[in-house]
Amino acid sequence: MAQTNEDSNNSVTPEVKAKFSTLVAPLFSEHYLESCYAGLVFYQGKRKMLQINVPAKDLPTLLQAKPSDKNDPDSGKNRPEVKGHAKEIKDYVVERAKANKPWVLGTITANVDEQHIKIHELGRGICIVVIPNGVKLDITDGQHRKSAIQELILSDESYLVGRDQFAITLILEGNKRQCQTDFRDMAQTKQLDNSLLLSFGEFEGRVGITKNLIERVKMFYGKTNKIGKNAKQQLIYTTNFIARFVSCVFTDNAKDELKGYDVDKLSEALIECLNRFFSECKDTKDISETPVDKITIHQVGAFRESSLLGVSVGLEVLGRLLHSIYDNNSNYFDTQKISQLAQLDWSRKNSIWENNVVRISANGDYEVQNRPTAIIDAVNRVKSTLGWN
Repeated sequence: MAQTNEDSNNSVTPEVKAKFSTLVAPLFSEHYLESCYAGLVFYQGKRKMLQINVPAKDLPTLLQAKPSDKNDPDSGKNRPEVKGHAKEIKDYVVERAKANKPWVLGTITANVDEQHIKIHELGRGICIVVIPNGVKLDITDGQHRKSAIQELILSDESYLVGRDQFAITLILEGNKRQCQTDFRDMAQTKQLDNSLLLSFGEFEGRVGITKNLIERVKMFYGKTNKIGKNAKQQLIYTTNFIARFVSCVFTDNAKDELKGYDVDKLSEALIECLNRFFSECKDTKDISETPVDKITIHQVGAFRESSLLGVSVGLEVLGRLLHSIYDNNSNYFDTQKISQLAQLDWSRKNSIWENNVVRISANGDYEVQNRPTAIIDAVNRVKSTLGWN
């Protein structure tokens, strides 16, 4: 019989397990009509806290959110719910669970007055936590996660999380003002940059294609910012720019995640197309062939200031133009038209971009306009100029 990781990592003897069961079984039996969980006791920030794991079915009755109402922050212990966010979390769980893929939700944090619960401390930080009927845990962080799981538990799809448990960090605090302070303190997390989120994304759809391009297109390799802000200045693009470009190429929609698309097949066609384009285009030929450690900050700055291909708007225009020369059935980009696009003058000063994606300011600067209508106008003007209409 194959040994599981859980079995191989468990060195506790049957005798010790039996003694432990003998110790805790009476406590669970005594409180069988109440919510009873194994827990860990720890101390942080001068306060006593508990960690418990709760079955999904218990969340709706055990946890309660007390969001602030309207314009009165003091009316609750946390912010008003953000409309639609709980649904996003629920949809994420449902999609992953139905596809039999792993998913994860972070720990929920809640407050409760220690006098309202019972804690049987067994030593070494191990305890049994008893939460009497009628006692609610006030959510400090995780109200949208709780709402999402509650909606799922009460729906016909409850089987998807029926065997799952959710970690709750319980702060033994009954003071309302301190609970509000805890919410504020826990809300200090900095939002991740879109490029970093994409870099950590699962290797499928546009994320998979984007990662392939970054590794195998000379113009992108070593020259793409994968983490977002504060990266070194020699980098030209961001992962997010390229992902939007990929979506435009294959669907003409910058937001399409390309779920279900063949990553390897589409990657190969687009990699070949882009390496041809960037090697033939006078704006990009030199910089694409130059290793990143040889590129100067001045070169990158000059390229981004002079060429549309150095900014997200230019990539989106290129992506939508490539979409029009892509044959989905044969997975092929028209090589003749790739060369036509490469011979186009992509500098901001080219009149073809004037009054669509480029506007000449009062002081004579060529300012890029990142608007959907401007991008569509630019694409249509290029098609007309090249006789593709």
